[in-house]
Amino acid sequence: MYLRKLSLLNFKTYQELDIELSPKLNCFVGNNGVGKTNLFDSIYYLAFCKSYFNSLDANNIRHSSDFFMIQGEFEIDGQVEKIHCALRRDQKKKVRRNDKEYQKLADHIGLIPLVMVSPSDTSLILEGSEERRRYMNGVISQYDRQYLDDVIRYNKALTQRNRLLKDFSKQRYFDEDSLFIWDDQLSLLGERIYRRRSDFISQLLPIFQYYYDYISTGHEQVELKYLTQAGNRPLTELMRETHDKDKQLQFTSVGIHRDDLVLELAGYPMKQQGSQGQQKTYLVALKMAQYDFLKKISNLRPMILLDDVFDKLDANRVTQIIKLVSEDHFGQIFITDTNMKHLQAILSGLTAEYRMFQVTDGQISQV
Repeated sequence: MYLRKLSLLNFKTYQELDIELSPKLNCFVGNNGVGKTNLFDSIYYLAFCKSYFNSLDANNIRHSSDFFMIQGEFEIDGQVEKIHCALRRDQKKKVRRNDKEYQKLADHIGLIPLVMVSPSDTSLILEGSEERRRYMNGVISQYDRQYLDDVIRYNKALTQRNRLLKDFSKQRYFDEDSLFIWDDQLSLLGERIYRRRSDFISQLLPIFQYYYDYISTGHEQVELKYLTQAGNRPLTELMRETHDKDKQLQFTSVGIHRDDLVLELAGYPMKQQGSQGQQKTYLVALKMAQYDFLKKISNLRPMILLDDVFDKLDANRVTQIIKLVSEDHFGQIFITDTNMKHLQAILSGLTAEYRMFQVTDGQISQV
């Protein structure tokens, strides 16, 4: 599977763009702020119907424009798939596959497996548990349509239960029977989500350890510990035990919406102990493990987008990453860097096909 052609209109810094891509390795070089990351975000849109960086779609429309359009031509299992995503200000986003519009955007997720590595991924280490739940949801949803539906339904039910708790406080009454209804629904969905998350992490961990060892050329132990209130006791029991507490707090205090991942290196939290290079290695290894996991599940080789991945890594780790992505095990790869000579030196020993592009203020030309 690979992206053959990409077309943009009024997307972020790009007024108009049409490029043809290599099925193997595509390198984009340019100064910071010229649009390399925006280009990657447009590709991410084609896979997930949303931005990797900005939750408000309208903010991705180029200044002074009324709409944006992204179109990609993919080859998947020998078949051509044309994906079209467009948004006009104050209107609903539209996504089409081969000229047929999706009624539910969730139906598109999983068609184009993709792994993105970005400097913003440090939020997985440095920010709160919501970031790590979003990571689990994003990966599992690419291969498990039922999981995505369960998460959507769980979040809707959680919103309803929290609204009910706030209504109790405002109207000074308490109807426990109405809470039971939402307890049962959240527990049913939550147990299913918990089992899929637990299975995902247990399968991902040994692959993650392999890639960390490969890139670091060391033997430090990495760990992903899945923290959840589910598993030991039924969620229904836990939720009913906290009715009085939730009534006081006016929100739901137990459930899989409070799950977390503890990210550790050599027995210590990465957030507290990891250097910038170790954190970068940790995240790249995690995303490489994610690639292997998706490849095995989907029987397709996902695209990998490596944005500014070499920054803060020593020469040995950069060399190891390049060795990895040049192997036949990987499919189409996109890389950004700020230094043309640096990137050319890194790629000079490769036999794999690649294309080099220069990016300057929303314009891209092949070198």
